[in-house]
Amino acid sequence: MKPDLHGIRFRFWLAFFSASVGIVVSLGVLQIGFIGPYYRNVKMHSIRNIAEDIAEYLSCDATDEEIGKAVQDTIRNNACVVMYNTKGKIIFQADSLGVGCIFNAAESRKPQQLNSMETIRQQMDENGSDFSLTFESAVTDNQMMVYGTKVNAPLSTYYLFVNTSLDPVYSAYSVFLSQYFIFTIVVMLLASAFAYFYSRKITRPIVNMQKEAGKLANADYTANFEGGSFTETQQLASTLNHANHQLQKIDTLRRDLIANLSHDIRTPLTDIRAYAEMIRDISGDRPEKREKHLNVIIRETEYLSMLINDMNQLTAMQSDNIEINEEEIDLCARINEIIELNRTLIHNAGIILHVDLPEKLYVVIDDIKIGRVIQNYLSNAIKHTPSGNSITIRAYKKRMDNVVRIEVEDQGEGIKEEEIPYIWDRYYKSSRTFRRNMNSTGLGLAIVKSIAETLECRYGVISHVNRGSLFYFEIPEKHR
Repeated sequence: MKPDLHGIRFRFWLAFFSASVGIVVSLGVLQIGFIGPYYRNVKMHSIRNIAEDIAEYLSCDATDEEIGKAVQDTIRNNACVVMYNTKGKIIFQADSLGVGCIFNAAESRKPQQLNSMETIRQQMDENGSDFSLTFESAVTDNQMMVYGTKVNAPLSTYYLFVNTSLDPVYSAYSVFLSQYFIFTIVVMLLASAFAYFYSRKITRPIVNMQKEAGKLANADYTANFEGGSFTETQQLASTLNHANHQLQKIDTLRRDLIANLSHDIRTPLTDIRAYAEMIRDISGDRPEKREKHLNVIIRETEYLSMLINDMNQLTAMQSDNIEINEEEIDLCARINEIIELNRTLIHNAGIILHVDLPEKLYVVIDDIKIGRVIQNYLSNAIKHTPSGNSITIRAYKKRMDNVVRIEVEDQGEGIKEEEIPYIWDRYYKSSRTFRRNMNSTGLGLAIVKSIAETLECRYGVISHVNRGSLFYFEIPEKHR
């Protein structure tokens, strides 16, 4: 398969591989460039210390013990040591290099700077009593170093020279170079393998989510997004799963809306057509009959308008696509407005209404939505309360729970305990036998549930068969 040069996997591999190679090359350049000078400086410091120690042993009348220490230092440091007096005569010599010692070589094989003692003394006097030289030995073909220093003793002046080989460092240097190239190849292979493995680990959940997104694009809501082990991809998968759930929810609502509309519209449309045909064929010239039939048509169209409004509001709230406009309102004044709007209906139904409200009760909430809750509770109570019975509306503060509670209590036939969890579902058909003939869409309690969940308020019902029901709605203090 041809690699995608613009994909995350290739880009990640290239970046990691390039970084690894860059680090290895940089380390190699630093080692190659600095290991030689660094070692020479270290060796020079070591030789200088050797020279100082031997000079201290030999500066006065040296005992056999001190001479022995000077010899031991020479052998331990793999060097040869020669001390001259001002006449060029050797007064001390110790050697662990053998033929490699430059002072044992013939004049023709010595560096030019070491051929003449007079020249050496002159260089040492000019350079502050120190002398150092690095050269290629013609005897051993190795890198050598000579360090000389002038020793000022109480009775005389001496010239001390230490000669040692630099070959170990250059041998190590050669070994480092040969191993460095092998090390570079191994690092490149390991970096490639690691980068490939890790890039696959990163891209696998993204590739899988891309495949699942293809399902989602085709309205296949079985798509499941997994984010792997990385926080970012897990968050992306969580967001996509939430989007999938929301789309599935909207699609379900759309299907329900179409199904319910087709079901609920059929009956009023049939009535409208039937009465329109009756007006055309029978009652067109009879004012009383015609008015009666026209009233039926008007009532059914009003029902259709109410149904569409209710379904639109319910669908909007259940899809979380609704605006909340919170403001401070007088809840008691709002309840009294709704009571006045329903006063005629309550009177005609023969229901006794009890109102238990304080003078004022302020809350911060969406005015339109809380009005809809109160209206739906009151309409539900009127629909299920027989004539001669009563309905009570009350509102008060529950200080222990820090809420304002609205209650609508009726004296209807009540609700069976097993039916209570389902009365909040749209179009649930209750087993209650008494229903007042009202223009009701059957969506009132479902709308109350959606409003409560949208506003984060508690709601519920307490009901006993043949004794009535109490519907409540609680506005918490966080809305105050």
